[in-house]
Amino acid sequence: MTRVLIIEDNDDIRENIVEILELSGYTVYAAPNGKVGVELAIKQVPDIILCDIMMPEMDGYGVIEALNKDAETRATPFIFLTAKAERTDVRRGMELGADDYLTKPFDDTELLNAIESRLKKKEAQQLFYGKTAEKLDSIISRKDGLEELKKVMQERDTRMFKKSQVIHHEGDRVIGIYFVISGKVKTVQLTRDGRELITGMYAANDYLDLNIILSNDTYIDTAVALEPTELSFLPGEQLDKLLFLHPDIGAKFIKILANNIRDKETRLLQIAYLSVRKRIAQSIIRLLDQQGDGSGSIKISRDDLAAICGTAPETVSRTLSDFKEEGLIEKSGSTIQVINRDKLDKLKN
Repeated sequence: MTRVLIIEDNDDIRENIVEILELSGYTVYAAPNGKVGVELAIKQVPDIILCDIMMPEMDGYGVIEALNKDAETRATPFIFLTAKAERTDVRRGMELGADDYLTKPFDDTELLNAIESRLKKKEAQQLFYGKTAEKLDSIISRKDGLEELKKVMQERDTRMFKKSQVIHHEGDRVIGIYFVISGKVKTVQLTRDGRELITGMYAANDYLDLNIILSNDTYIDTAVALEPTELSFLPGEQLDKLLFLHPDIGAKFIKILANNIRDKETRLLQIAYLSVRKRIAQSIIRLLDQQGDGSGSIKISRDDLAAICGTAPETVSRTLSDFKEEGLIEKSGSTIQVINRDKLDKLKN
């Protein structure tokens, strides 16, 4: 049975709300002031909270601030009850995390509709975002937030993508961020002459399109699974809340972005100034380091390697054959085994 907490200092209003909700099948807890309300909320962990603003002991703003500090109550839907309808009051409450407002006096229908609407929205979020949606909010008070965020995303409901399946298209609206559980993903753009240019490669434990979600823009490229890939999804509003409340996550995301920018700058310089042989050699080394499994081999198609290096697939084939003859690599299908990494890395133009 759904549990509702009412925090209201006016006895008549509080008792009236309790009666309405109990007749509607809710389990109701009632508190005469903010201080008692916070204690009840932490003890009972209700499904939704209705709270007056102007109260003795602790006002409604103090209540929501206190509940935001507790991992168990932080994600609980919160509706303010107020006789004030000034815009400043509404703005302040929403900034603190309130989900809705009910202005007194209100009738039975308004009260029940507000509660049911918020509960349905919460249920829909849990179904769409995964079973651990509320747990995301509990990590903001912990140390090493980025590692905790990875753990939580690994526990969320995930989606499998087949090889060559599109994850998102260029121009799609960004609604969240993907985390790679397993597999590989490439992001691509098409040049004016129709050639594919790979803008990024992502493997396990990478965040996909982090730069786009932080810019609140549409996708600037298309993401495609290179092999069977498992992804976890974090909605944009959840990420915004975590970045606002947990500086550790925001700081580490900035470092990730900085590294991505440096990597892309390096690739552009290589395409501009290095020979094809050097570009292909460096791309193989980069993909090997990104994979990080110690196998000494990577699996990538000729076309994808060409798109990374900014050259033609036929040129990649000839260059890889040269590398094989020089004893730098072995090749079997799309698998490239690096035999002499040092020589490959120091390859001269």
